[in-house]
Amino acid sequence: MDWTTLIAYWPFVVGLMVTGVVSGIAAGLLGIGGGAIIVPALSNALLLLGYDADVVQHVAVGTSLAIIIPTGIMSALAHHKRGALDLNVLRLWVPFIVTGTFIGGLMAGLFSGDVLRIVFAIMAFVIAANIIFAFQTKLMGHLHGSSLTHRISAFVVGYISSLMGIGGGSLTVPTLVAFGATMHAAVGTSAAVGVAIAISGTLGFIISGWGAGGLPPLSLGYINLVALVLVAVLAALFAPLGAALAHRLDQKTLKYVFAAFLIVVGLNMLWKVLAG
Repeated sequence: MDWTTLIAYWPFVVGLMVTGVVSGIAAGLLGIGGGAIIVPALSNALLLLGYDADVVQHVAVGTSLAIIIPTGIMSALAHHKRGALDLNVLRLWVPFIVTGTFIGGLMAGLFSGDVLRIVFAIMAFVIAANIIFAFQTKLMGHLHGSSLTHRISAFVVGYISSLMGIGGGSLTVPTLVAFGATMHAAVGTSAAVGVAIAISGTLGFIISGWGAGGLPPLSLGYINLVALVLVAVLAALFAPLGAALAHRLDQKTLKYVFAAFLIVVGLNMLWKVLAG
């Protein structure tokens, strides 16, 4: 690799480093794995390097899930130290969320890149609307004591999260709040749930992307190892900072920050589909 090629890759590397810092803070602040930032950022970076749009979205989603593993662990540990992690809910959710995520990861190869973008955008808008208007609490609040409802919710959250390339916080947090958890407890528990989603989804994307054509160099299925290392290290380092910020904000403020964040990300994804 000559100097010209190395210089051409510098914006990509710097972009990934910035993505790592921001996604790490977001993971701790909002209880998300950072995927809502990583997916569009990585997708844009790979598109600028000339990779096919369909492959780019799958690599962005799959790599995002892999990156969420260390980020989620660091975020969950930080929240656990503050007593904001519900182990009972965690034990109830994990087996079913892992199953849903793995199936979603295996099926991802059946969908085009634009389909994955549309899923991402629509779900971001629905989740933001739910946070603002709390319709999920009205529909599901009375079911908070039902183990079956928890298990079904976990499966659905896992499946959709794998197609979005997120750690599930955007879905898990409002669901747990609807079931009666405080915002801080929902954020903390969501961070731990995100680790289970990320591990299962990563395996699914490795399998579904094995042998796919047009992948960036150093990819394992749909997981790009260069992006994985650069973003994951910085995201894991900055996740505790986000967790500390979360505990300085009141619950109402945290909800509106979360909603605004999702609307911006959803608009970004929808614009890509329409512009393409």
